[in-house]
Amino acid sequence: MKIKSQRDFWSGLMFIAIGLGFAWGATSYSFGQSARPGPGYFPFGLGILMAVLGGMVLFKALTIETGDGEPVGRFAWRPLLIIVGSVVLFGLLLPRLGMLIALPLLVVTSALAGDEFHWGEALLNAAIITVFSWLVFSYGLNLTIPLKPWFMA
Repeated sequence: MKIKSQRDFWSGLMFIAIGLGFAWGATSYSFGQSARPGPGYFPFGLGILMAVLGGMVLFKALTIETGDGEPVGRFAWRPLLIIVGSVVLFGLLLPRLGMLIALPLLVVTSALAGDEFHWGEALLNAAIITVFSWLVFSYGLNLTIPLKPWFMA
């Protein structure tokens, strides 16, 4: 069997591996029932869905011919490290500074990974995502996520 698109082939394998990993990790949690799902219900379903999507991409890579085989280019380390670093920073800052500071920092630092960074767009996205997150998680779901820094709460 010949790989017709290297990019889709490796993407499909990555989706399958990550999806199956999440599904397997979710099996250690209670599934509950459809009417009252437990903590493992949603991650298991998403993991299986991601693995199926990866299988479809992998199938496409093996069946649909591309012009040059779409070779995989150089690995983009800078954006990967910036995004992973911003997520780690968010995890460290959320309990200390609250969602109203940590989330905009996450959005702006993650936007630095792109080739076309603009302060106005990053700040607008940060404001919209922060308000939406506050509405969904704090107001809608009544989750106890710290909003303000610990010294102001």
